[in-house]
Amino acid sequence: MIEKMMRLDLYTWAVIIGVMAGFVTRLLMLRTDYRHYPTYPHGHVMHLSLGLIAAGMGAVAVPALLDRNYTAITFLALAAQQFREVRNMERETMSKLDQMELVPRGSSYIEGIAMVFEGRNYLVIFSSFITSLVVVISHRWYGGVIAGLVMILVAARLRTGKVLREIAEIRLGNLRWEGANLFVDDIHLMNVGLKGDRERIERHGVGVVVRPLNDVSVVTLANLGQRQAILHDVSATLGVYRDTGDAGLVPIAKRKLEDGRLGILVLPHEKDEQKVIDAVARVPVLESAIRMPMEARHRNTASGGRGLS
Repeated sequence: MIEKMMRLDLYTWAVIIGVMAGFVTRLLMLRTDYRHYPTYPHGHVMHLSLGLIAAGMGAVAVPALLDRNYTAITFLALAAQQFREVRNMERETMSKLDQMELVPRGSSYIEGIAMVFEGRNYLVIFSSFITSLVVVISHRWYGGVIAGLVMILVAARLRTGKVLREIAEIRLGNLRWEGANLFVDDIHLMNVGLKGDRERIERHGVGVVVRPLNDVSVVTLANLGQRQAILHDVSATLGVYRDTGDAGLVPIAKRKLEDGRLGILVLPHEKDEQKVIDAVARVPVLESAIRMPMEARHRNTASGGRGLS
């Protein structure tokens, strides 16, 4: 009886510390930044509640499996299905909100954000599961605390991915006109017919040139979703000088086909060129935009260029 009570206490500690580690992990990864999502307290409550549920499932799974209660696997499978539904919900919500943006995020950016929210719940389950397992194996509650801190540090490491400044060189470009055609350096952007729109672009527009550092970066910057993410993030951070119906006042990003450079026009409320460069540099690199053409080329070379047979 005493041994059973000791084991119960050990399992209780495992669940408590596991849930705490998982919840703190989710809290750490929940940020409201310049992308403005989630924005409102209700959004925070929803995501923290899901994080608490995920932490509880991960922590309880260890005692259940050690007691050979394999129905815990069924609950984990149901949790995975529920988190996929959360991803669909996030995608649907942000797609509707995107219709009201002057400079929309784009479907690639939205899908990336939805994928992140789903993946973070799985990371919470993994964090609480490992923490709970360490408590049971070590028979010491402080062993779980150490494991929980390690998992929280790992989560902090995985919280952010690459940003644009890691794959490209970003500098100011010179906006110039050739008749009604707008260029940034030697990259043609668009044709602006109205003289009033050209004057407003001269007053408020900032030109940026993004030069890829390698062949992989060239393919990434060619992705339309990545370009739209740049325009949206800069506009969300610094505002945009336009309103509905202003067809000539549109932030735009066009590519120089010969070398892969990207020419960008942004229209911030405050024409601060350094802030524009900083905002472009912080734009996240979308997972859907990442390609590895060099690796594919090397594999084809190693296989002797053989195709499918």
